[in-house]
Amino acid sequence: MLSFLTGFSIGLSLIVAIGAQNIWVLSQSMAGANRLVIAAVCIGCDALLIIAGVSSIATLQQWIPPLVPLLTAAGVLMLLYLAYGAAQRAWQGSSGLLTNSEVQLQSTGKTALTAFAITLLNPHVYLDTVVLLGSIGNAQPSPLWFTIGACLASLCWFGALTGLAPKLKLLLSSPQRWRLFDSTVALLLTLIAGKLALSQL
Repeated sequence: MLSFLTGFSIGLSLIVAIGAQNIWVLSQSMAGANRLVIAAVCIGCDALLIIAGVSSIATLQQWIPPLVPLLTAAGVLMLLYLAYGAAQRAWQGSSGLLTNSEVQLQSTGKTALTAFAITLLNPHVYLDTVVLLGSIGNAQPSPLWFTIGACLASLCWFGALTGLAPKLKLLLSSPQRWRLFDSTVALLLTLIAGKLALSQL
């Protein structure tokens, strides 16, 4: 259960941080675009990358034993960096998921291609899912449950963005609510980074 909760919490924190993808998904969904297609592409890509990251890190550890400790240390630094960014946004109070109300609707095929491009051409996606989640997941007592938790976080987030887009517009565009959210994310990432650092001692 601890591995599952860790995967879900870290996965959700990292997915939310990918601003460009979230803005496009929410904008298209609020305009009545192919929401099911968008959700399926984003969730599917995340799940495949997370699974590839956790499984490949385990294999690479057999070939290069020092690799996982190094990646775990890099993961700790990345978590602290992300926590600092979230704390800074919370302090400044300048966050908020702003969307463009003028959205040009596309065909189902073009929507899917655009979703693939926005997801897979973003370098942060690979850093977060393959490298960071992969190294952290491999250090958990149960990498499988960590993977399930991280994939479920993607399912919940993009399911909410696409399915509840009209109701989420006001909520996600509020800087005050995002200050509270960013504060929680900063605290959570700091605690997880500390736990990972202690596990290597």
